[in-house]
Amino acid sequence: MKIILALIFTFTTLTCLADQLQGTIIKVTDGDTVNILTSDNQTHKIRLSGIDAPEKSQAFGNKSKQALADDIDGKTVTVDFNKRDKYQRIVGKVIFNGKDVNLSQIKRGLAWHYKKYENEQDVEDRSIYANAEYQAQRDKVGLWSDAKPMPPWEFRKFKRSKLRSKW
Repeated sequence: MKIILALIFTFTTLTCLADQLQGTIIKVTDGDTVNILTSDNQTHKIRLSGIDAPEKSQAFGNKSKQALADDIDGKTVTVDFNKRDKYQRIVGKVIFNGKDVNLSQIKRGLAWHYKKYENEQDVEDRSIYANAEYQAQRDKVGLWSDAKPMPPWEFRKFKRSKLRSKW
């Protein structure tokens, strides 16, 4: 009986770990957030997993958004996901023509590998994303061409502290 329950639990857990959406990209908000329209006319906001792109007001923010738009805006993509964030966005890997779009943003130096959430990635993706960031940094690609690029999580923290100091 214990074995059967363990198998049922394992199967249920595995089937809940990954879901998939397919649809057309109807909006690129920034370098790591898009909206997708599915065949049932549902719109979903997608936060690209494993990456954090520069904010729009940051250096390379607009370039990151434009590169993502050039890649997938208006295109049919697949999103593999297993969670929603605190804003109820689906957090997932966007695939277009078999290519990991999230990883492409890192390779072009237009996003960081978001190590704060790397434990949510599978081991292979975690390694591939970290290596891609290392190579972009080594080759001074994109944002890595700046002398001291500021990660978006630090930029957001800095902006919040500036706002607080005005009060």
